[in-house]
Amino acid sequence: MSDITVTERAARRIGEILRREPPGSMLRVSVEGGGCSGFQYRFDIDRAQADDDVVIRREGATVLIDQISVGYLAGSEIDFVDDLIGASFRINNPQATASCGCGTSFSL
Repeated sequence: MSDITVTERAARRIGEILRREPPGSMLRVSVEGGGCSGFQYRFDIDRAQADDDVVIRREGATVLIDQISVGYLAGSEIDFVDDLIGASFRINNPQATASCGCGTSFSL
């Protein structure tokens, strides 16, 4: 099991989003190359779970993370923030050495 956590606030928001999607929908969080800092986080609705996905369930929310992304996200906390610049999912990643102002890209 990974040491990636989902906050209660994020789980509630994910649950709200998934209730509007077809039954069996899950939130997939992944890391891909790009963004202004080298890597960026991606959030997608997915209905297919791979055999080697890490699955995090909390308060009715199901989050999937592929094996490659797990390495980049180890020790991270997935949170949902609603502040002056807007509402968004935020990943607090202890491995990131730099990140952009919007919090969606990072470098290692």
